Amino acid sequence: MRPTILTVDDARTVRLIVQKSLSAFDCNVTEATNGYNAFFAIESTRPDLILLDISMPIMGGVETLSRLKSTPELAAIPVIMLTSRADHIVIPQLAGMGARGNVMKPFNEIDLLRKIGDVIKLKPVKT
Repeated sequence: MRPTILTVDDARTVRLIVQKSLSAFDCNVTEATNGYNAFFAIESTRPDLILLDISMPIMGGVETLSRLKSTPELAAIPVIMLTSRADHIVIPQLAGMGARGNVMKPFNEIDLLRKIGDVIKLKPVKT
């Protein structure tokens, strides 16, 4: 079964980079532009992994992570946080909140894929 990865980020560029980085792998990539919309995407797709930006309008990543981990049926979904240097104060708290790690923006494809590979198994697309 193909894993589904949900990217939650208000920056279209970041969502495109994630999509491009994962295009060589047999997985589904879905998107949401903020934490509020992420819950609709989670309900319809039940992702195997969530890539979650910290700084977003409407509902930011920290609040989204907290709500995810406090909802029993969603708590087991692994979450990797997408952070920036400006988030340095919050980063140490993320693991205690249930995040499986973080990737610092701007990130490169290799770092992103390595972090994702630490959490779920990615298989190359068969050609």
